[in-house]
Amino acid sequence: MRLIDSHVHLFSRDNIENLNAVREHIGAERMVIVCCVDAAEQENSAAFAAKARYPGRFHVFAALDHSGHRSLVDQVDMLIRAGADGIKLLETKPDSRKALGIAADSDYFEPFFARVEQLGIPLIWHAADPPEFWQAELTPKWAADRGWAYDETFPSYEQILGEVEHVLERHPKLQVVFAHFLFLSADLPRAARLLNRYEGVRFDIAPGIELCYNLSRDVGRAREFFIEYADRIIFGTDIWDALTLEQAAHRAGILVRFLKTADEFRVPEGADELLGPPEEGIIHGLDLPEDALAKIFAANIERLLERAPAGQDNGNG
Repeated sequence: MRLIDSHVHLFSRDNIENLNAVREHIGAERMVIVCCVDAAEQENSAAFAAKARYPGRFHVFAALDHSGHRSLVDQVDMLIRAGADGIKLLETKPDSRKALGIAADSDYFEPFFARVEQLGIPLIWHAADPPEFWQAELTPKWAADRGWAYDETFPSYEQILGEVEHVLERHPKLQVVFAHFLFLSADLPRAARLLNRYEGVRFDIAPGIELCYNLSRDVGRAREFFIEYADRIIFGTDIWDALTLEQAAHRAGILVRFLKTADEFRVPEGADELLGPPEEGIIHGLDLPEDALAKIFAANIERLLERAPAGQDNGNG
């Protein structure tokens, strides 16, 4: 079955060859490189270089620059001309949201969302983080070590999701993939309400391994959800360019096994540390039907990528 990984990171041009080797190793026909706001110029440049070096194998969702040198609307137009397939937003991850100090539903972002909606450009949008990251006793050590344990000085989970919903209310035709299932894997009714209300909303399943654990608590309901919304769920791994082939294979393999089989299993030994230790929990596979798998693994992101405006120069940025 065809596989397109919709959520990977390339932090350095020096790792382009490794990322392509990872792509081949996990059996992905294509990968979507998503760029981060805190190093926008460097990561955009690397992603465009990968796309130029391996035509048809990599797509680019570019990051915005908030230095004030160029308006966000001008940046959208420039990035699309340079060959971007879409825009990646990390500005509403709690630490990024705190550092930027600007709400997603503010006047600052309004022209950006209006332009993106007008052009039909797809977004991959990281909003919030797992709700438990706001509870010190529940935050995993690997997350706390990276500064992802949030206190009252950070915007709350509900505040960030409220800002997101205000943007969607204003711009209901936005084409958005919410990364990491919008961290709603423990609240499928709320996830369903968003999908039902906004036809342009999709979720990717890039771990956060909590996604697999949360959905494993009621496999029957999770399976029903994935079948009902099979055309709105997108495969992604959050693989990054410095992973070994083994680590990358574990990341992709966990998700493929979770979707395709009815197995019960744990995170394997040798997986990268952001998946947590193997003893943290048991994952129960969803055993999805072939037609749902085909959509999730490739067809859904492929349709979204077809929205990329024509006439790109596909340059190296």
